[in-house]
Amino acid sequence: MNYYVHESSYIDENVTIGEGTKIWHFSHVQKGAQIGKNCSLGQNVNISNNVKIGNGVKIQNNVAVYEGVKLEDYVFCGPSMVFTNDLTPRSKYPKGSEGYKKTLVKYGASIGANATIVCGNTIGKWAMIASGAVVTKDVPDYALMAGVPAKQIGWVCECGMPLKETHKCNDCDREYKVVDSVLIKQ
Repeated sequence: MNYYVHESSYIDENVTIGEGTKIWHFSHVQKGAQIGKNCSLGQNVNISNNVKIGNGVKIQNNVAVYEGVKLEDYVFCGPSMVFTNDLTPRSKYPKGSEGYKKTLVKYGASIGANATIVCGNTIGKWAMIASGAVVTKDVPDYALMAGVPAKQIGWVCECGMPLKETHKCNDCDREYKVVDSVLIKQ
């Protein structure tokens, strides 16, 4: 094996795990899941059937990535954040995988601790979701989202620093401009 799985974790059959990935205590990766290279899955992480996770993804403790969720490369999922995959769940009337709503988290996006991502939405590349936020609609690239329900409160640089009105990062000097309400890297 060219990846690490703690002895307390379970990996089902028909799972792909990339080189350099680490899966820590009490985690479960279910059948058909694909996990990229150099990922880190913290304690008590559940990866459901057929989930696709890109390279360099970090999933902190107590996160369940349900069927219908896709995480692109370098996504960060903070501790105890929540994904959903059914807008109208009923115990008596389960929908099965065909009824799950899809959620896409694009390249480099970060989701803070205890945030909730309601299914059927896309989180744009390099977006930042604040801790405790509840995302109920699509999130633009580079958007800084906070609150319940989450609203855009600004823009964020690829390095993670909130941008000021000049749209130049004070930390790494990357420059951006807003065109038709979309932030574009210069």
